[in-house]
Amino acid sequence: MSEAYKAAGVSLQSGYESIERIRKHIATTASLGFNGDIGGFGGLFNLFKYGYEEPVLVSGTDGVGTKLLLAITHGKIDTVGIDLVAMCVNDILTVGAEPLFFLDYIAVGKNRPEDIEKIVSGIATGCRMGNLSLIGGETAEMPGMYVDGHFDLAGFAVGVVERNRQITGSAVAVDDVLIGIPSSGVHSNGYSLVRKILQDAKADVSQPFGNSTLLEHLMEPTRIYVDVIGALRKEITIHAMSHITGGGYHENLPRMVKDQTFGIELDLRDVHVPAIFEFLMEKGNLTAEEMYHIFNMGIGFVIVVPPDEKDNALRIAKEYFPESCVIGKITRNAGVHIR
Repeated sequence: MSEAYKAAGVSLQSGYESIERIRKHIATTASLGFNGDIGGFGGLFNLFKYGYEEPVLVSGTDGVGTKLLLAITHGKIDTVGIDLVAMCVNDILTVGAEPLFFLDYIAVGKNRPEDIEKIVSGIATGCRMGNLSLIGGETAEMPGMYVDGHFDLAGFAVGVVERNRQITGSAVAVDDVLIGIPSSGVHSNGYSLVRKILQDAKADVSQPFGNSTLLEHLMEPTRIYVDVIGALRKEITIHAMSHITGGGYHENLPRMVKDQTFGIELDLRDVHVPAIFEFLMEKGNLTAEEMYHIFNMGIGFVIVVPPDEKDNALRIAKEYFPESCVIGKITRNAGVHIR
């Protein structure tokens, strides 16, 4: 081991130990296409085993944002890996992709193998939930770039869809129905505002909140929708889908509709809004309109279906998430309008 490199703040030995610690977690994500062990210069995946005739690869990359700061501050880093996978895989679902594999990038100020294992364990859990293989990644020790104890995460998901089964939003028609699938809470967007609200309110995150603590609600991992969307696609004609992330309904719903002369009329009376949003709204002195421009407000994923398939689609969605509900319809009135 280079003593000069160690003196500069980089421990090669810690890197080797991290790799050995995470091998067992990565092994739990092996799927049909998994084609090798970690440690090489590239991750391998055998697409031919999936039998696609005209495969179109779909990719998505994302991070966890400043939710990481909350996790680091309070020593709860074991679930942010789930958030990382969710933010990437939920995006590629929207075009009809079947998730295949995932790669991660972890940048740290100081490589602590036990912390790397906690992070990658969460990533592996997310991959199992999303039916992806974790086929590689990178852990970069960067003293001077990140202070000791801090890190950043990024991820990269790849999926595949038959060319003639892509969901592009071009099939959306007036009177199509929007079905909302519930979120697990704040997910991974808006945390710069969340942290400011907590700071300004001098909130104690260890205080009891609902059936746990405020911190537990704020750190609830982003929900992964692979199973429910897979089940819906087997029986339902889906015209469009949207992952409700930063920007809430107003930014994300229009992205799924090809014809921008169409509009979306929302009726959210049946949506269960988790109490954490009421807390943030009150403590942050925010209006309802502001909340719907920032947060998911209880709906993490939306599908658009023809009116005659609404009941069947709702039945399937409720089998996975009972609080799924109809939240609106497509109209000729451009824009997003909340009743």
